[in-house]
Amino acid sequence: MTAIRKLTRSSGRPRDHTNSAENSNYLRYLGLDYAWDYSCRMTLSSMVVSRDWQEISVLECILSGLRINVDVESEPERATAKLQKTKIDALIVDCDLNGSSSVLRDLVNDNFQNLVPLIMVSRSRGRCALESKRATFVFEKPISVEQAVHTLSAARNMIMDGRLRYHRETLDLPVWISARAKRAKAHLVNLSQGGMAIHARQPLPAGGPLQISFALPETRRSIKTRGKVVWTNQSGHTGIKFVDIKPTTKRTLQLWLERQYLTR
Repeated sequence: MTAIRKLTRSSGRPRDHTNSAENSNYLRYLGLDYAWDYSCRMTLSSMVVSRDWQEISVLECILSGLRINVDVESEPERATAKLQKTKIDALIVDCDLNGSSSVLRDLVNDNFQNLVPLIMVSRSRGRCALESKRATFVFEKPISVEQAVHTLSAARNMIMDGRLRYHRETLDLPVWISARAKRAKAHLVNLSQGGMAIHARQPLPAGGPLQISFALPETRRSIKTRGKVVWTNQSGHTGIKFVDIKPTTKRTLQLWLERQYLTR
């Protein structure tokens, strides 16, 4: 594993010597999607329970690149006390840390709600029992930058999927709907990962395939996909569910919704 930081001890904690060039070099693993997505401020949070400063340096660098705040706690008892009072999105526990078993036990018993658990484990010790019970992701030491990027990116996507599942972004912009060889203009009222609500002057055919096209605000990107009517009301509002949405279109929409959610 290539070291990301020069580590020096100061009151039991290494001093940060990371520079922007090093950070950019390692975060190249994130790919092109993240350059647009991660320009927003940090609103996600994580805790790393470990004293392995070399591994922590890898995790801190990648988490920072993913715009996730990092709280490093070297004492399991203090970590447990914080977790009982503070909500976090992701918890990374070092199985090799003395006393970590109490934190792992609380995870197994679901004492910490609504967080994504990850564990670090030495190759020589094998997989700890938590993996099959509660851990969503597992790091095997020594942690490589590429491994950390892929694992933490997957964890972040899981966190955001949970947050965005019921999120509706309120909008007021034109949308074009095509059905049965007719094209009509409507107003997009709100937008989610799975569909949208519109206001249309004329009723749309129920159950039939619709062709949908609209521009994403403040971008040069547009969404073109298919949908079907799932509900209507007397005020002229119609709910449309996206169907057969292409993976690239789905990803574009997800990144845009994340940006709106995180910069509110």
